[in-house]
Amino acid sequence: MSSPRAVLVTLAEISRLAGVGRAAVSNWRRRHPTFPARVGGTDTSPQFSMSQIETWLRDNGKLDKAAEREWLWPRFDALGGRDETGTAVAEVGRRLAGDSGGGSELDAETAVLVEQTVELGRREGGWETFEFLLRRWLDVHVRQITTTPQPLAALMAELALSPVLDVQEGGDALTVLDPACGVGHLLTAAAEATDGARSDGVDVRLLGGDRDPVLAALTDARLRLSGAGPSVDVRATDSLREDPFADRPADVALCNPPFNEREWGYEELATDARWSHGLPPRTEPELAWAQHCLARLRPGGTAVLLLPPAVSARRAGRRIRRSLLRTGTLRAVVALPPGCAAPHSVSLHLWVLRAPIPGEEAQGAGRLLLVDAASRFPRDGSREVLPDWTAITSFVREAFGEAHSLDGGAGETPAALPYVREVPVIDLLGEEADLTPGRHITPLPEDTAQRLAASWREFAELAEGVGTSARLLAALDLSAAAGDTPTATTVADLARAGALTLRVGQQPPDGMVREGLSPEEGISLLTFSDLLSGGEPRGRLTPEDLAAFEAVVAEAGDIVVVGVARNFAAWVHEGPPIALGPQLYSVRVQPEQLDVRFLAGSLRAPANVRQAGTHTTSSSRIDVRRLQVRQVPLEEQRRYGEAFGELAAFERLVGRAAELGGTLVRDLGDELASGRLVGR
Repeated sequence: MSSPRAVLVTLAEISRLAGVGRAAVSNWRRRHPTFPARVGGTDTSPQFSMSQIETWLRDNGKLDKAAEREWLWPRFDALGGRDETGTAVAEVGRRLAGDSGGGSELDAETAVLVEQTVELGRREGGWETFEFLLRRWLDVHVRQITTTPQPLAALMAELALSPVLDVQEGGDALTVLDPACGVGHLLTAAAEATDGARSDGVDVRLLGGDRDPVLAALTDARLRLSGAGPSVDVRATDSLREDPFADRPADVALCNPPFNEREWGYEELATDARWSHGLPPRTEPELAWAQHCLARLRPGGTAVLLLPPAVSARRAGRRIRRSLLRTGTLRAVVALPPGCAAPHSVSLHLWVLRAPIPGEEAQGAGRLLLVDAASRFPRDGSREVLPDWTAITSFVREAFGEAHSLDGGAGETPAALPYVREVPVIDLLGEEADLTPGRHITPLPEDTAQRLAASWREFAELAEGVGTSARLLAALDLSAAAGDTPTATTVADLARAGALTLRVGQQPPDGMVREGLSPEEGISLLTFSDLLSGGEPRGRLTPEDLAAFEAVVAEAGDIVVVGVARNFAAWVHEGPPIALGPQLYSVRVQPEQLDVRFLAGSLRAPANVRQAGTHTTSSSRIDVRRLQVRQVPLEEQRRYGEAFGELAAFERLVGRAAELGGTLVRDLGDELASGRLVGR
């Protein structure tokens, strides 16, 4: 018989489990000789046996009963990989929903944990217990599983269900389908949106499919716990290749399909009857999902899909877009502000489609409603600002109109609403059939004028700064002979001499990095991927998590070094503290021995990088310890440091000026072409 799995916990997890701060746990460890010894990890990042910790806390009267749920997750996390843990969580939900038979086969240890969790859930709330475990599981596997944020899921459910619920009568059945349901965010939102209909006697049926059996099991358990009951049918299946609901037409379809997936079944599905608007190109899987949803709708049914913006504009899909427009099937496109869902750097689109009713010419079929929420709620340069879902939802709701004009009723979409336009379909059937709302909606003149005025003010300041910096750099006298070359030393030698401290960034444990935290709740984690994408760090770490794995944090005045040849960089960090991921280094100098700007400038010299790199590939790593620095007196360092600092400032100014200048050229060109020039 196998021995029980050892469950290890960190100091941060102990503090969370005990309901105290990490400093309290450190004090217990230092002051109490009976505190359990570490059984794993390192001296700086120790791990302890959870069972020993639990016993010690109980014996010393420090066990926080209010944190009983917190004690569950480390045991689930120790079950194994993603699938083992997810299956156990799904089994908990299934049993809490009242399904006592026919579940997953579990080993003895997992079965005991599931039973204990079910007992706790029955005492403290089944839905709350299941959602707690599901959130923790998603946090751990956030990079593997795409989810739809709850506010966005609620908005999509409202857009799809409002026209249907307005005409629904008691006793009628209402079927909602999500063919790529993931962990069920969209179907859960639909269940919540139809609570009132169920109370009025409407039979609401929720159908879901996902090719990942673990995700399908989690969705099934989640929906049953939500109160949807026996009207739930979730299958582990590839809905495009093996659709289990082909004979069960839906009134509403909601979908956040896989993005940019080339192996979606292009060859084997080439003659499928669902492609009534044309065979989707191999590079357009999202259009396959859109047509799949349409094919599963009853006449007059509504589908809402979350799609990448390229689907509205790629040349490969223009033939299908034209067909959707000509038939009146595509009724609206909504451009959301960046940050509303993954990938957070782009403005995702909502497509609203309506299955035609044979013989009926729906009102509004000759127009496409375009809603540019991305321009209505522009995102500033900071990633700290989360989407204002209250404002976004209110704006989109108003754009569609209280009478839900897309359902063929008598309502009119408010034409005077800024950043909203109903475009005649005939105007969209050109060569590109580009449906991007921003291409067809002219920003308000006052908004454009304010934005341009602010941009010109910034550009003028940049130009002045570039000129000043250029004059200073051009005046540097570089004609003197070098004379005797000073002895060069390396970063490793300087570290051994105590002149600097070199630390290597680390990868946080799975689930520790969180998005959406405020600056007060945690500090940013800068990764090499963030630098490659040209964006700011999105993830944050709480103070407890930082201490748990001994994160490397760069303070203001530290040098940050990127240790990859093709993207090598070194700069003096300014601003609030920031944690560093792998392939990033922090260098902290002793100011009485080294000038930080002199050191940063010396480290990033191209000749220095060539010597410290391995030269094997463009992505080879730089051995930061081998980077060389001239040994010169501190006063000489400061003199060079001023020049290096001015050069770094010049680089920033030129880069920002080029970026802003390109934007100004495009924006001003549009304004001049539109005939808005009053006089000079």
